[in-house]
Amino acid sequence: MEIRLPLDGGLSSYRLNEEGPLPVVAGGPPRSRVAYAAAHVVVDPLEPQRLDMEATMAFRRHLWSLGFGVAEAMDTSQRGMGLNWETARELIRVSASERGGAIACGANTDQLDPTCEPTVDKVIRAYEEQCEAIENAGGRVILMASRALVRCAKSPEDYVRVYTRLLSGLKQPAILHWLGEAFDPQLRGYWGSADVDQAMDTCLGIIQANHAKVDGVKISLLDKRQEIIMRRQLPVGVRMYTGDDFDYAELIRGDEQGHSDALLGIFDGIAPAAALALRALDAGDMTAFERLLTPTVPLSRHIFQTPTFHYKTGLVFLAYLNGHQRHFVMLGGQQSARSVVHLAQLFVLADQARLLADPELAVKRMRPVLEIAGVAS
Repeated sequence: MEIRLPLDGGLSSYRLNEEGPLPVVAGGPPRSRVAYAAAHVVVDPLEPQRLDMEATMAFRRHLWSLGFGVAEAMDTSQRGMGLNWETARELIRVSASERGGAIACGANTDQLDPTCEPTVDKVIRAYEEQCEAIENAGGRVILMASRALVRCAKSPEDYVRVYTRLLSGLKQPAILHWLGEAFDPQLRGYWGSADVDQAMDTCLGIIQANHAKVDGVKISLLDKRQEIIMRRQLPVGVRMYTGDDFDYAELIRGDEQGHSDALLGIFDGIAPAAALALRALDAGDMTAFERLLTPTVPLSRHIFQTPTFHYKTGLVFLAYLNGHQRHFVMLGGQQSARSVVHLAQLFVLADQARLLADPELAVKRMRPVLEIAGVAS
């Protein structure tokens, strides 16, 4: 099967992978790693400010069926880029009530008015409101990085105060989330310093002082060296959840001193391959693990290329190609955030990783996207 795509500066004929797609094999959670997929949301195309809750939940059932936990209402779901707290709270309620598998949910401070100057006390109250809603729904809390906290914190001690207060009030251990500025430029200087080493010291100090209330920490710095350095300093029993969508295969595999678990946006798009790879890891078959997961890395690096915060467009487009939703429309019109050339290369890389679930359907859906962009396919 062939399709003409805008590749390498011009239109080229691309022949699809003759191996065909990877099988989608249902199964339970992996035994050797904890794996959460941060899941995207599906909107109603006629009212794109509203979620299509059934289609959104159908995708979560897909992830649960493959053995993944779901990380709900995170940045992958356009939190901070279209998904407000009111809608996120309802999504958390619905998702946690169904709970086809593990679920952890993002708590933030995004109900605060962004035009008003926040205070540390207001940040604490906003976090506590969201944490309470999540725990009442039955979810584990992920303490997301707060833009409001960056604006009002005067020193690392303000972060210590906020996180100590929040962790002390939770019913079960939380996951901390250190989201780097590549994902959100407004989070520059989180933990009270733009210096990564100093910021890490503050975060580690909070974890060490409250380790009984911390399940793990997810860092999304796109810097494997920093993740490994931090991983080796965590208290016993506190997990490192990789958020590195560039080097996740290496970090999950680990080394002689440990490994990372996973809480990844890319798992939304590569779930069939990642599920098979994690089962191979459970069986000690490192060759199969590499064979399945390594081809997904170029696809992930493409989806998460600069500007990284537009990665959601690639994940939704991949879900559209694979029939998980009937349209390519996003909150806030974010479907237009990537060029048709970017989407064409995504198509190729997904095919090479054997992640086009139905190649004929994918070609059928790719062609009108090209035509709308003025590209003859």
